[in-house]
Parts: sequence; structure tokens; C-alpha cells
Amino acid sequence: MATIVQYSRLGGPDVLEVVEVPIPAVSDGQVLVEVQAVGVNPIDSKLRSGKRPTPPIDAPRRVGSDASGVVLEVGSGVHGWAAGDEVIVQGATGAYASHLVLEPSTLVRKPSVWTWSQAAAVGIPVSTAYQALRSLGVGEGTRLLIHGGTGGVGQAAVQFAVAWGATVFATASPSNHARLAELGAVPLSYGDGLVERVREAAPDGIDVVLDGAGTDEALEASFALVDDRSHIGTIVAGPRAAELGIRAWSGGSPVPLTDEELRLRAEGVPAAIELASQGQFDVEVSERFPLARAADAQRLSEEGHTRGKIVLIP
Repeated sequence: MATIVQYSRLGGPDVLEVVEVPIPAVSDGQVLVEVQAVGVNPIDSKLRSGKRPTPPIDAPRRVGSDASGVVLEVGSGVHGWAAGDEVIVQGATGAYASHLVLEPSTLVRKPSVWTWSQAAAVGIPVSTAYQALRSLGVGEGTRLLIHGGTGGVGQAAVQFAVAWGATVFATASPSNHARLAELGAVPLSYGDGLVERVREAAPDGIDVVLDGAGTDEALEASFALVDDRSHIGTIVAGPRAAELGIRAWSGGSPVPLTDEELRLRAEGVPAAIELASQGQFDVEVSERFPLARAADAQRLSEEGHTRGKIVLIP
């Protein structure tokens, strides 16, 4: 039997149900993966709660998109994959599960430098960070400010930008400053006086801002520091982006990703794997929960103060 997590109505974490079902059968062109770890992302809670609009629920709905695992079976017509292959899963439907039947396009080979938990934690955060930074033109010599530097997206963004030659300034609570410094960023505390602290740390100014906080403070500081609002991007405050004149990707943005942005997202995880092989990309997993405690994991995620990533273990 397989274990899955689903919900039949919108609401708080308690609407999540843990259900036993038969292990799914593999059809032509598909792959069966035994899941070793599952990434918990903020979008999971937003969809479950109804904060992110979705069609009416007319059947139990599955949860999650990121995971890692081992290929158990390969359907006919699938090339390049075999039983025993260790994989990263991204863009799946219903990843909160012990077993998944997937299209090969959702799989990336898991590098040996990452644990199962780390491999499950990279899909959405890494692809989002990579695409946002590329879309903002971050590169050699860029002075980049990241609001919310120690979340999953924030840590990925810091490491990509540093690897590309940018100077990175990132906000976090003081208890997380050592982590930012370890990743190569200049840590800054959010709160009153943020603009002054940034100007003191970056006397030559800030070129680009990536907002992973979405707070009024973060946005107002960005406007004070960067004159051209097309150089400010958010992954959180999407619904307000057009009104504010800034750029947005996901985060509730009513504008879908372009083909170019989707292409960039597909490049994110392979790019992180390449950096990891050179010792330049770390994935921090802060909390692990059994799959049966998916509700507790989402509850913690919703608090918004987790450093790194939360994962589930089937």
C-alpha cells in the first residue's frame, strides 16, 4: 500500500487527511518512484486554505510538488531512466506521498552531495530564485538586496548571486545573521532604520532588489533605495506589483510566467547541482516531520519564521 495526503475542503491544516491507497500502476511513458522525502512549500498551504484561488473541489485533492526518491519501475517507452536511479522530483502533482507515478520530465538526477531531505527541498525555491535573479539581470558587480534572506528562496538566491559575482546584502533576524555571512552575504536586520543600515553597508547604493518578505517595510525600503522600480522584483507581493510598478513572479501574481521565465525555472535545479558539485551551494533543512504529520509541517510553514526548508519523511 501507498500513503498519500489529501483534502476534500478548503480550510486550516486540519483538513489534511492521511490515506492508504494501492500503489499506483505505471503506464507507458511513466516512472514509479518510491519517495524518500517531500519538500513543504508555502504554496501548499495557500492552495489548501483558499488564499490562492483554485477551482471548486469536486474530488479529494492531493498536495505538494517537490520530492526525492528512488525509481522502482519504468514503463515502456521511457528512456534514460532505470530502477534504482536516485532522483529529484519537481513539478509533480500530489508529492505528499510514499509512491508517485510521474512523467520523466519531472525528474532530475539526485547528486550524491545532497541528502534525500536536501534533494526534496530544492524544486520550487531554487527554480524561483534562479529565474527571478536572471530576470532581474543579476551578475558580476551587481549590488543586490534580498529581503528575507534565510528562507528557502532567499538562501538559494544568495548563493546563486554570490557565485555570479554579485555583492549581496540580505535581511534576517539577528539570530540568522551568521548563516547569511556563511553563504557570502552581508547580513542586515530588518525593522526601524533598515534604509539607513543598507546605505551604511552599501555606500555605493543598491542596483537590484529581490523581495521575499512582502512586508510594507521591505517594499518601502526598496523604493527608497532603488529609483527604477523595474529593478525591484517580488515573489510574495504579486497582487500589488502592477499597482506599485514592480516586477513579480508567482506570489499570487495575476500575470502567468512567460515562456522565457519557465525556461529559466527549468535551469535552476541543474545550475544548483553544478554549484553543489563545486562546494558552492548548500541546502539547509531545518525541520523534518513524518508524512503523517503533514498538518503540523504546514502549520509551522505558515508561521513564516522557518530558516531553510521543512520536509516530510514517508
